Amino acid sequence: MSDRLQAIRGMHDVLPERSPLWQHLEDHARSVLEAYGYREMRTPLVEPVELFKRSIGEVTDIVEKEMYAFEDRGGDRLALRPEGTASCVRAAIEHGLLDQPQRIWYRGPMFRRERPQRGRYRQFHQIGVEVLGLAGPDVDIEVISMTRRLWRVLGLDGLRLELNSLGDAGERARYRAALVEHLAAHADRLDDDGRRRLTTNPLRVLDSKNPDLAEVIQTAPSLLDHLGTESRAHFDDLCAGLDAAGITYSINPRLVRGLDYYNRTVFEWITDALGAQGTVCAGGRYDGLVSQLGGRDTPAVGFAMGIERLLDLIDTSGVDTGPDAYLVALGEAAQGAALGIAERLRDEVPGLSLLAHCGGGSFKSQFKKADKSGARLALILADDEVAAGTIGVKPLRGQGEQRTLALDALIAELRDTRGRMA
Repeated sequence: MSDRLQAIRGMHDVLPERSPLWQHLEDHARSVLEAYGYREMRTPLVEPVELFKRSIGEVTDIVEKEMYAFEDRGGDRLALRPEGTASCVRAAIEHGLLDQPQRIWYRGPMFRRERPQRGRYRQFHQIGVEVLGLAGPDVDIEVISMTRRLWRVLGLDGLRLELNSLGDAGERARYRAALVEHLAAHADRLDDDGRRRLTTNPLRVLDSKNPDLAEVIQTAPSLLDHLGTESRAHFDDLCAGLDAAGITYSINPRLVRGLDYYNRTVFEWITDALGAQGTVCAGGRYDGLVSQLGGRDTPAVGFAMGIERLLDLIDTSGVDTGPDAYLVALGEAAQGAALGIAERLRDEVPGLSLLAHCGGGSFKSQFKKADKSGARLALILADDEVAAGTIGVKPLRGQGEQRTLALDALIAELRDTRGRMA
């Protein structure tokens, strides 16, 4: 017999027992984003390699080392998308969406060939937001406020917000020169990665987690000291707006993003509960990306959050992972009527999740499967109940005695229960 095949390292199956937890997070995220007027966009998993080289930057770790790139049979250079922003911008340009401001959200898998560890996978999933066509700090405040609201809805505590400004391209170029001068003066203390980035992407040295570089990074010049009047005013207004909204934050002048397209506002929501992979949501402003990808000058801001990391933080103990009810059928008449009754219950109780037993078996074996399914209720249908137009109802979770109800009464009760749950 051939060896058993397994999933690719760093790519995981989401099994039926865990899917409700994902749905719980995704449903809450969708409701929050739609409450702010954001609309969903879905883009392909596969894009031209050039899209990410032009947007993320050719000398970033993602493009140089992590992106899944390949040549298809037609000779086209393609890539599995490593992030969502570039695809959304490409789609907005291609389909002529930029004649008015766009508030967009997306969700789905991304791919990077990284070393797998907790919170970092080769196929990972993100929910993200992109706002195209609005330049002011007010929309920066809006997208940060949305994340704060989502943390409240999900019951998440202990997340802290860090802010910085990367300024515009000219300011960042002047800062880059000052930073390179500082790092070069301490070149003997840089690790191999730091020396490589010194000539390719020196701002990423500030993002190093190597404790041996902590002093070099701490004594580096601050980008905030290199901001011009407009960038400084944008950042000050952002901070004032967050203060007015009651959103607590700290300014981290060493905060940079790993993608080349960011400018001005950058932010991260961070937790101490996940070890090294503490960033659960990150984003900022990228005013030059649309023109960089062939569109007209369009200001933009957005963020992305990692679903797997958020699920590691969420208390999912109260999330139902089983159906509302499990229908047990005993006897020839009951088995003949069961599927019809199940269809009527689904028709008349919107949103009802009902698992009907199939395959026969004794009462004991069916009831054991009902309990194992995780259902809240067992609905018991025997030949006598079919004749009387009734059905047995037994709670499987918590307290409660078995009752016998008329089918219409059961429908009314289930409707009331579903209404209160919604």
